[in-house]
Amino acid sequence: MKTTTSTMLKTVGCLAVAMAIAPAAWAQAAAADAPKDAAATSEEGKIEEITVTAQFRRQNLQRTPIAITAVSGEMMEARSQVSIADVAAQTPSVTLKPNSANYGSSLAANIRGVGQFDFHPALEPGVGVYVDDVYYSTLTGSVLDLLDLDRVEVLRGPQGTLAGKNSIGGAIKLYSKRPTGDNSGYISGTYGSRNRFDLRGTVDLGLAKDLSLRLTGVTRAQDGYIERRDYGCDHPGQGIPALRDAPNCVLSHQGEVGYWATRGALRYEPSSNFEINIIGDYTAEKHEIAGGVLTYANYKGAGDVNPFATAIPYDSRFICGRFCNYSSYTSPADGALGASSIPGRLSYTGWGLSGQVEWKLADNIQLVGITAYRKYDETFSNEDDLSPMSVVLGGPNNVNFHAWSNELRLTGDALGRRLHYTIGGYMIDQKSFYVSRQDIRYAVPALVFVSGDPVPANSRAVFAHAAYDLTDELVITGGIRYTKEEKNYTFRRRDRAGNLLGGQYTTLDGKTGNYSGDNIDYRANISYQITPRINTYVQWSTGFKGGGVNPRPYSASQVVPFNPETLSTWEVGVKSDLFDRRVRLNLAAYTSEYKDIQLTLNSCPQYNPPGVTVPCAMPANVGSARIKGFEAESSVRLFGGLMYDASVSYTDFAYKSIAAQAGGAGNPNGVQYGMVPPYTPKWKWSTGVQYEIDAGGIGSVTPRFDISHQSKIWGVAVNSPRTQINAYTLANARLTWRNPKRDIEASLEVTNLFDEYYYLTASEVSVTTGVANAQPGRPREWAITVKKSF
Repeated sequence: MKTTTSTMLKTVGCLAVAMAIAPAAWAQAAAADAPKDAAATSEEGKIEEITVTAQFRRQNLQRTPIAITAVSGEMMEARSQVSIADVAAQTPSVTLKPNSANYGSSLAANIRGVGQFDFHPALEPGVGVYVDDVYYSTLTGSVLDLLDLDRVEVLRGPQGTLAGKNSIGGAIKLYSKRPTGDNSGYISGTYGSRNRFDLRGTVDLGLAKDLSLRLTGVTRAQDGYIERRDYGCDHPGQGIPALRDAPNCVLSHQGEVGYWATRGALRYEPSSNFEINIIGDYTAEKHEIAGGVLTYANYKGAGDVNPFATAIPYDSRFICGRFCNYSSYTSPADGALGASSIPGRLSYTGWGLSGQVEWKLADNIQLVGITAYRKYDETFSNEDDLSPMSVVLGGPNNVNFHAWSNELRLTGDALGRRLHYTIGGYMIDQKSFYVSRQDIRYAVPALVFVSGDPVPANSRAVFAHAAYDLTDELVITGGIRYTKEEKNYTFRRRDRAGNLLGGQYTTLDGKTGNYSGDNIDYRANISYQITPRINTYVQWSTGFKGGGVNPRPYSASQVVPFNPETLSTWEVGVKSDLFDRRVRLNLAAYTSEYKDIQLTLNSCPQYNPPGVTVPCAMPANVGSARIKGFEAESSVRLFGGLMYDASVSYTDFAYKSIAAQAGGAGNPNGVQYGMVPPYTPKWKWSTGVQYEIDAGGIGSVTPRFDISHQSKIWGVAVNSPRTQINAYTLANARLTWRNPKRDIEASLEVTNLFDEYYYLTASEVSVTTGVANAQPGRPREWAITVKKSF
């Protein structure tokens, strides 16, 4: 059966790719067979017109000369998507993964081979995440629920002039629905596998003639899918004490869901020329840490034994299985080291407040001001070796973060409305405070310490963007942005009683590292509208990811800065709506030069104190690369109710130079030519189809089927076989009934329909520890949703 299923999936995948690249010919044949009056089909039978704001002004998606995917809130619901990570399945060249327990509630994001997965708040993301034009400057807090959204815009390629620093790979922009004051709303409830229970609701109220309020809330809960088992209970007589009595050997379930969020939006429109939007949001997560499984166990550390009375080697006996581990959350006492434990829980609370003023100063001039404050506090912990040995125990870790940001934009038209310009400025002041309790017993000598590192940072930018209509068909666009940034790191390293540790930590404790830098980004674009429905463009654009100072030093000599990384990209694209807007085909091809690539070194002997060898986890600029690829997206509406969409992307990453400290022939344990960055699949494809069937007096029934594929990837920059994530294909199915008034609907969904076993993330603690783990994706799950609109 497995072979048959695999063959079927590969066949569907080949068909999807073929249809994504050349759907026009297929649709042309179908159109030829259609009735003669097919051109008179209502707008419901055509591909929707989507308005985006990627270039600071409202434009039709197909007239915007950028590789951009725009997805409506209704489409995300039809695909059974609930978080920002789900959107990546149907978006070419984009990989979004919820991180493992090592990094708390954070997002691993990659677009076109460029991104970031390390959550540390002192490091910069490589993909910009925005909600209602407010920048989320850390990966923590970016695993967002798709709460009451109007649309999501995914901009691929460097967005240095349009979105600013850290959107070097691209930008993901979420736009919530604005209040209308029409007294509408909805409430929906979901029940599903492992006691899944979701509740969502929205109400839109007209408070006064010019004042409206929209309130939205969501709560999601579900039991975990990875068993944390008691090794001593499962394997009595091996010298490891049991914590439970057989046969009940399950300690807990990892991978739980415990999520609450609410948003309130107040809209004031005293006139058509002036509008104020004030948005407040609150999010909380409380659950067991993300689930993990041990994939490799061969510890070659101190004595090559565990700390129990009976010398039991740390080896494959601790590999539990597909959805289980033997994590104990405890390191027993070992010689001079006392016992240590972690709670194994994650707690996150975050909130924000933003205000946006839109003032139409004249018929062709608008001023936009955006002010925002964001704050979060997170506590999490992790156990890398997933065994009762607890070679590496981390936590509890606490991250406290807050940020103020302000943006001002003046947008207008001039020269007979042929020149469209935007000038503006942006600033953000932020501060993170990261407290980490580490118990690293594989090091010699073992490292047990508490860190507490405040990092204040700020960034300032000014920018200008202009498009000029040379003719009604030919448009040239240019942009420039100057950014200056600063950071200060102060390091604290003490024992759990607050005393100095001695050795290399004496000089590290209290040491401050400083970083400052600036950068100029550019964009040049020429677009030509061949026909009213076919647009072509050529573009050169740049972007950069900010630099900083090593945030995890193990000695004062490791407190060293690293520089920004930069990317410049040439891109050509075609955007087309064909056959009376029944077929949409968008294509893009690009080549990029990637310089001063930031990678984390696991070995840096040149920075060891004299006569001392200490661990290393140091970001450094390690080389350059060339990236090239192509992307295709297609949508087809053959006749009323039938919708088909597909996408495919290819990413070819190749290092051009590698610094000796990072790898190459002289450093076999480092990065080598032929390797690729984490979470960079060479191939991705997806396809989806739905058909709304008119059921007469009882309403309508809509079946939908989605399937997506990604080729193999690696969880770390050093592409060890132990961190390889094999290629996988996922399928989802959904059946929706709507009543004739379309104010009541019920849906049955099945995600991971063929119960594929796959990994989201993978990691290796270090080459010497012999510890590798991975985070399995969710197994097949079902859910029933009932929704009432009013």
